[in-house]
Amino acid sequence: MRDFVAAAMAFVLLVIAASLGTTLQMFRKQRRRARENERTLGRTIVAEIPAQDELALFTKDARQFHYGARSIDNDRIVGARILINGAVIASCTSGRRAIPDSARLTADAIDDRPEGIARDRWDVAIDSLDGTLVVECGAIRERVSQELARAVFDAVKEELERQDGGQA
Repeated sequence: MRDFVAAAMAFVLLVIAASLGTTLQMFRKQRRRARENERTLGRTIVAEIPAQDELALFTKDARQFHYGARSIDNDRIVGARILINGAVIASCTSGRRAIPDSARLTADAIDDRPEGIARDRWDVAIDSLDGTLVVECGAIRERVSQELARAVFDAVKEELERQDGGQA
């Protein structure tokens, strides 16, 4: 009887492992398809940012930056800031135009989250003539979210410098 229970448990564990492996493979295929779709549209992937249930892609093409379903025209960007727990730690602005007051992100626009001090939240605020787009890079392990935020910020900063002729 004991051997039968052990064999049944082993079988159940094998079924669970196969199910997990199949699910992981499915997610890999979905992610690969999403990346290929972006490349087909002529976009370059800047960062894969963990969202609630999936990865959100931050991409760029010749005319726009794209974050999930949202996009922002390159020529309308006036500045960018890296935020850690809502505080600015680095910023860049366009030499061509000032940030309009309507686009300025107020401190209360980024809601305080329950992570507390134990988990630093990294975001990038991209200011444009149309408003501010906050790219939420997350609060994952020490350097992961920081590297995602830095990749997004550097891409926007590089575009601002290109538009300003290297003067930003």
